[in-house]
Amino acid sequence: MATGFSLEFERPIIDLEQKIQELKNLPASKAIDLAGDIERLEEKLEEAKRRVYQSLTPWQRVQLARHPKRPYTLDYIRILMTDFVEIHGDRAFADDKALIGGLARMDGVKLMVVGHQKGRDTKENLYRNFGSAHPEGYRKAIRLMQMAAKFDLPILCFVDTPGAYPGIGAEERGQAQAIAYNLREMARLAVPIIVTVIGEGGSGGALGIGVGDRVLVLENAYYSVISPEGCAAILWKDRARAPEAAECLKLTATELLKFNLIDEAVPEPLGGAHRDHEQTAKNLHKILAKHLKELKALPPSELLKGRHAKFRKMGLFTEL
Repeated sequence: MATGFSLEFERPIIDLEQKIQELKNLPASKAIDLAGDIERLEEKLEEAKRRVYQSLTPWQRVQLARHPKRPYTLDYIRILMTDFVEIHGDRAFADDKALIGGLARMDGVKLMVVGHQKGRDTKENLYRNFGSAHPEGYRKAIRLMQMAAKFDLPILCFVDTPGAYPGIGAEERGQAQAIAYNLREMARLAVPIIVTVIGEGGSGGALGIGVGDRVLVLENAYYSVISPEGCAAILWKDRARAPEAAECLKLTATELLKFNLIDEAVPEPLGGAHRDHEQTAKNLHKILAKHLKELKALPPSELLKGRHAKFRKMGLFTEL
């Protein structure tokens, strides 16, 4: 799909795509047959894509995770699910537009879906608060998850946030307490929970809906205790060193797998999820269906025991 937005390292690819499109748009009445030229350029394009996208740095993957044309929670719901009914409000303060949720079906299976939602343009991003949820968003999320547990429905969580909103109002309304409460309660819900980091997985904002029996991360998404810019500002007092911080944080799916912090990396189409929403969703669907089948076969006691053990073993290390 055409993105209308390109990152610096994508420029050679975008330029080739534009040249190919220009040749294809020439009138058919032209005497010169350009088929051979187009074919050669397309071969060059595929080679450039493989060269660029198969050797991405951690910082480049962070940039792809933030791509404004990347599929968001509502896109996955539209492609993968049917009968989605959004449920609003935390029954205490407000309805947070940065964190959405509701009932849906996937492959005919009834489930609850919860996820961060960003916007495509400035107006929508202001409406969605750039995917940074307030405490009422996390309270809404756990309300929906507790409802799912009551009716024995599996839960799918889609994480895509730079972090929970750090404003004064959010802190006054108990941002930290809301996230901590979710961590505890998600650990107790006796239904299958699958968490997928689809873009940015930033700090406690991600963890607020991040406790599950399976944690998946898309190939060009990231999952980290802090953003690279925030880490660089703290360690070196220089946000320009974000690429170096991204390398140190080990935030890519490959690195997270090495440390046993996630269960599986979801492959993206060559060029990133923003180039092909449908194929990305298809790749994710295959993995979600596999894990959902495995988890639904487990009795609740075994499910909870496994989830508890999964998170308890994180952070264990041996000094040599």
